[in-house]
Amino acid sequence: MSPTAAGSYAPPAAVLCGLAGWVPSRVVTNEHLARRLDTDDAWIRTRTGIRRRHVVDPGESTSDLAVEAGRRALAAAATDRVDAVVVATTTPDHSCPATAPGVAARLGLPGAAAFDISAVCTGFVYGLASAAGLIAAGVAERVLLIGADTYSTIVDPLDRANAIIFGDGGGAVVLRAGHLDELGAVGHFDLGSDGAHEDLITVAAGGSRQRSRPGEPSRQDRHFAMRGQEVYRHAVTRMAGSARATLSRAGWKIDDVDHFVPHQANLRILHSVADDLGLPRERCVTHVESVGNTGAASIPLALADAAARQALRPGDRLLLTAFGGGLTWGSCLLTWPTLPASAHLYDQRPLPYDQPPHPYDQRPHPYEEPPHPYDQGERTTS
Repeated sequence: MSPTAAGSYAPPAAVLCGLAGWVPSRVVTNEHLARRLDTDDAWIRTRTGIRRRHVVDPGESTSDLAVEAGRRALAAAATDRVDAVVVATTTPDHSCPATAPGVAARLGLPGAAAFDISAVCTGFVYGLASAAGLIAAGVAERVLLIGADTYSTIVDPLDRANAIIFGDGGGAVVLRAGHLDELGAVGHFDLGSDGAHEDLITVAAGGSRQRSRPGEPSRQDRHFAMRGQEVYRHAVTRMAGSARATLSRAGWKIDDVDHFVPHQANLRILHSVADDLGLPRERCVTHVESVGNTGAASIPLALADAAARQALRPGDRLLLTAFGGGLTWGSCLLTWPTLPASAHLYDQRPLPYDQPPHPYDQRPHPYEEPPHPYDQGERTTS
């Protein structure tokens, strides 16, 4: 419990003490996509702001990205113990069991509470709220929260509208119990949903509704579908509204925000939300250009990239907001902490335990050899 000014006690707050990101080594540029889709680099960049994205190799899964991001976040926090592991994902390894227990086991965290959160692209913000609740309730002193998605496994590689947007990646944070007034504190959440519009972002097949019906699902039903124009309108409205609600609860004005960190959907949405809020676009933390929309991983990846570039200073006030299928949305505030230097998310070397990897040590992956199913318009299935 933490003391308040009135002498009473408030529940402990969640404080960020470790951060890391990880992306697969295989790079897919706009030029690669143009070879099999009726598009070109200029068309993609004009509509999305995306230049490249990363995709997993055959046999790689969401848990593989989650483990690597989680391992690095634990190293950044200088700890090998947490009380809970939370994985936010839309692309779990299996329908059953959850991905988090396996991730915890591979990270050497036996006995830790572990569960998944499915809030699509809002998953990381929902995860922050869940982790903060575990800490406030005294259930956990430390929580490892991971956002990880492999959208290349559910997006039809021949679907021009979506194949150009999504990439794979994982981002992780370690949160510890602390005080709301210290650097790194996370708080003042706003969460919401509207299931009346669940059909705007879907994967129709794979769940109990489809499985309870006779017949095999179509190719279209097995892949991710999104009604882009309607999603754009809802995303801008909901993220801006949630951000305003969060600022109001904290007593902040828009000018108090040093950095705006939205879900990295695409550059047009990011800028539209910033414009709606009256925030200068230069305060918007963006990373979508290099990795695309990585779902629940997008906010921690953007934070990891900004931290590696030293774009964030201790004491900076951050506003985080996200929107995803469901529909779901959420926002929260974060005061940036002092974090030790850590590996950049592009560092593809195995993590040593005696010294930190060198930042920006990217080993480009040859896209043409060996051939990748994603480049051939199909993906192997088990």
